[in-house]
Amino acid sequence: MRKTVLEPASEQEAEMALAAQRCIEMALDHSKAEFITLKLDHRGAKANAPVLKLPPRALRFLADVLRQMAKREPMVLVPQHHEMSTQEAANFLSVSRPFVIKEIGAGRLQCRLVNRHRRIAFSELVRYQEDQKKSTSKALDEMADISRKLKLDL
Repeated sequence: MRKTVLEPASEQEAEMALAAQRCIEMALDHSKAEFITLKLDHRGAKANAPVLKLPPRALRFLADVLRQMAKREPMVLVPQHHEMSTQEAANFLSVSRPFVIKEIGAGRLQCRLVNRHRRIAFSELVRYQEDQKKSTSKALDEMADISRKLKLDL
């Protein structure tokens, strides 16, 4: 399984992506359909224009890609079952490789061994990242409560 790297969009591509993303989201917001039909009109050839049926879930994904493209941010599409090395995991989490190894050793991040090499499932990295966000949010809430109790929030 390979990752697909999408480079940042040009200014013109970003504008087109934003317009397309808004159109897709407006269509999805007002639709309860099981599928959405797109008629592809290539250069005015309406008579033989192919029809494309898409599930709304695919259009939501496409809208997310277009939103990132409109922000002109680089993207990496990774299959859900993709496994990463500890260095790739560190890059994804924006931490050091030794930190990833420490988290594995502490049991906070699961991996499997392939010979002597650790492989971490992408879904595990997403789970870990969500857990870290929740933990950080909880700690900030506790700090805010302590600040209020001590009347430090002037």
